[in-house]
Amino acid sequence: MPKTPLHPSPPPLEANDVAIVGGGTVLWFVAFLVLLPFWDTLSDNDHANWPWICLAGGGLGLIGLWYCRARRDAIARARAREAEVQDPATRSD
Repeated sequence: MPKTPLHPSPPPLEANDVAIVGGGTVLWFVAFLVLLPFWDTLSDNDHANWPWICLAGGGLGLIGLWYCRARRDAIARARAREAEVQDPATRSD
């Protein structure tokens, strides 16, 4: 059986990571607030840890937001440096 030719990989898709992580973080905090009125019912049914799981998810989401913003800014700085190097008008030769 003949091998099929390999095709080059497509470029990675760009997404707004900050918005995605921010939306998920908001959902975790909303879930925490929704579960608070049901604290007694959750405790009676051995599910008292559910609100704390949601709060932990929101906290980790805040860390994720910090990371995504730092990554986005680092990518922008790298692209600016690359454009500076490739643009002959900005060279001081």
